[in-house]
Amino acid sequence: MSITIPDFSAYLHTHAQLQEAIAGISEEQLTWKPRSDQWSLTEVLSHLADHNLVVSFRIRAILAGATAQLPAFDQDAWVSGAKANGGSASDILAAFQALLIYNTSLFQRLSAEDWAKTGVNFKGQTLTLADVVHSFIAHVQHHLGQLERIKNVLKARV
Repeated sequence: MSITIPDFSAYLHTHAQLQEAIAGISEEQLTWKPRSDQWSLTEVLSHLADHNLVVSFRIRAILAGATAQLPAFDQDAWVSGAKANGGSASDILAAFQALLIYNTSLFQRLSAEDWAKTGVNFKGQTLTLADVVHSFIAHVQHHLGQLERIKNVLKARV
């Protein structure tokens, strides 16, 4: 089996992409919600920071050889429970970046065999460590699209 080791620069670049996505947006706009059942820009960022926490745990569980199913989380309940819209987008992004840096320092110490280690996700799928990191990068890309859609609705309101 051939494992593609994630591009660390793409992983680290997710922070800059998120910063760029919210550049020039006011605090009021950051917390505005298109509908009561949809997330604000700040809530999307909070979700991504939460996701980064969970993925960081999954990474370590895989490396430690844990046999338990990799943890899932209820994203809506986490965002709501954390009262994410009351948080600061810059603080959320600082936490997100800190985890990226911390994880990248770990990644640099890993061997090809480490990247091939596996865990089982909540769907019952077996994933390599490389898969988990690739999926994280793709997940951020998905939510960058969500941020753009929210910003487009904001622009249409003006």
